[in-house]
Amino acid sequence: MEKKRNTFLIGKKLGMTQIYGDSSELVPVTVIQVEKSMVSRVKTVERDGYNAIQFGFGKKNAKHSTKAELGQNKQNPDFSPLRLHEMRVDSVEGYAIGDIDLLGEFAVSDLIDVIGTTKGRGFAGVMKRYNFGGGPASHGSMFHRRGGSYGQRQWVGHVFKGRKMPGHFGCDRRTIQNLSVVKIDHERGLLLVRGSVPGAKNGFVLVRRAIKSL
Repeated sequence: MEKKRNTFLIGKKLGMTQIYGDSSELVPVTVIQVEKSMVSRVKTVERDGYNAIQFGFGKKNAKHSTKAELGQNKQNPDFSPLRLHEMRVDSVEGYAIGDIDLLGEFAVSDLIDVIGTTKGRGFAGVMKRYNFGGGPASHGSMFHRRGGSYGQRQWVGHVFKGRKMPGHFGCDRRTIQNLSVVKIDHERGLLLVRGSVPGAKNGFVLVRRAIKSL
């Protein structure tokens, strides 16, 4: 069996919908928009110590681009992506500076991993952040949505490290593994993935071939 090479995609999460599968089952899918990537640099073992390619997604307004971004690719001075990512590869054969359609590397029923940033929920209490049960809901208990006792009076005299307390919730990098590709629309650059992926609508996600399937 031929080993599939590791491939990454930068996409934008458009939202969720549902389609009918081959056996008339209703399948919930996440729609990811994938555009042609622009390879800006090819790294080799001889020159850089490892094999990798750098590619970008989308295009930033030239007025908001830095001088370093405009000079990233000498063959294309206007190259200024919204997102830039580096992908390590076993061999750089087949990769060159310019446009590349990485969506063609995937097929229906392939297993993929999707990496994204979860929705930010600001400062949250323990019931929302850690699913605590809370206290009695009746009147007069004075203990409804609190976390209980956090410290000690004499021993050890401080709060133990790792104690679950209110704090910042969300905006974390998360990886969902072994999702199945349901459909690929090459004309519109859409990738339909079974299930949900982290992040809000119009958020950027990173799609790679499932690590456990390589």
